[in-house]
Amino acid sequence: MLNVKIDSFFYQHQTILENINFQVAKGEHLALMGESGSGKSTLLKVIYGLLHLEHGEIFWGQVQALGPQFNLVPGEPYMKYLSQDFDLMPFTTVEENIGQHLSVFERETHEARIQELLQLIELEQFAKVKVKNLSGGQQQRVALARVLAQEPEVLLLDEPFGHIDNFKRNSLRRNLFSYLKSQNITVLTASHDPNDVLPYADNIMVLRQGRTVAHQKTKKLFRNPPDYYTASLFGEVNEVPISILKSYAEIDASVLIYPHEFLPSKKSGLEVTVTDSFFKGEHYLTKSENEEGIVIYFNCQKRLKSGDTVFLNVSLDTINNRLNIEPGTDTKGT
Repeated sequence: MLNVKIDSFFYQHQTILENINFQVAKGEHLALMGESGSGKSTLLKVIYGLLHLEHGEIFWGQVQALGPQFNLVPGEPYMKYLSQDFDLMPFTTVEENIGQHLSVFERETHEARIQELLQLIELEQFAKVKVKNLSGGQQQRVALARVLAQEPEVLLLDEPFGHIDNFKRNSLRRNLFSYLKSQNITVLTASHDPNDVLPYADNIMVLRQGRTVAHQKTKKLFRNPPDYYTASLFGEVNEVPISILKSYAEIDASVLIYPHEFLPSKKSGLEVTVTDSFFKGEHYLTKSENEEGIVIYFNCQKRLKSGDTVFLNVSLDTINNRLNIEPGTDTKGT
């Protein structure tokens, strides 16, 4: 179990992290999400021991993780950190970069282990290529293989796919997170991309200005985000007054509705006028406004023209869930 307790962390007299307290079980994958500057990268650096933590403590089981004032070489032997700086040996080959971090006591298994990791990062054909001749995305994959070669119990990933082409990201995500789960490695991934998080993370912790604003199971947090900031990290979201969704409602509140949760109709519902349409592959993200000028985004299977009138509906269950109202309760008078 990884236990993190950070009362506060300062940098140049500025508070970067405050009141951070969480646990990650062995083999669990925790995603850290938040806007740029929210503290995700700093949190990983503190956990790994690159930054000194004066007010707080970090434990892996019964072993305390200590910072740079205690370790000549930063980090703990059971923990590895993949930063956005790859720290590779540019004038040696891909396989040499990986092999450097394999145990000297198991040389007979080196070749098989290198091939396993090359296959994982999909760079088998580049084994003999010097790192300096690789693209940024390929170098990031080599850096990933290097930290895995060291067989960590805890792996910290900071935007692990940021330099990798989109067409490679999907298979690499699947390969990597499936491998980490099979090896029962505890993972913390800092990412701004929901595609890195939603299919793979067991839990999500959301940071804002160095503080925790949400920490829940992935599906639960996505389905019932506590605020607009959290919901917006997963993509487009609407914040709609309940009064325009259900005219009979007596609650003075707004509801967070994802575009895919609106069901367009030709006859009844919230009347809106289309102002723009964006092709998203399997659907169109449609921008619209109601008569009060409130902008609403919804998904539609076909492209609608600017000026078209559409009626939007959202299920009562969705509204009640977002308002934390028990199923079967009448919204009116609640």
